[in-house]
Amino acid sequence: MANWNQRFIELAKHYAQWSKDPSTKCGAVITKGKRQISQGFNGLPQGVIDSPERLNNRDVKYPMVIHAEVNAILFAAQPLHGCSIYVWPMAPCARCAGLIIQSGIKIVYAPKATIEQLERWGSEMEMANRMYCESAVMFCTVKGKLN
Repeated sequence: MANWNQRFIELAKHYAQWSKDPSTKCGAVITKGKRQISQGFNGLPQGVIDSPERLNNRDVKYPMVIHAEVNAILFAAQPLHGCSIYVWPMAPCARCAGLIIQSGIKIVYAPKATIEQLERWGSEMEMANRMYCESAVMFCTVKGKLN
């Protein structure tokens, strides 16, 4: 039987598939113990038209998209102090790390970064890791298959 970390990272992977983003589908699950508190996936804000023209144009999409971690935090119906967040398919960016820290989440789980992810977002991930260290938030890698 899978352990709880594996179950929750698989659940984040499941929610990632709900994203309409044609290039990177991200999912997040916030938990407290063995209970799911909230979930999110990346996409445009509710009510904003998510047309293929917008989603395929990075200059338009990037400033408009809400990250999975942010959606999970926003949709939570309770305080998140002491919770954990599971993120798929990569570690949170520095901006999301700041929101995670500020929300009171204490543990971040994500799969180990791939070479491609490190090439594209390595400096963001490193900045996020520094922020976690300074704020006593734990960052843990979890096994998960990208396919």
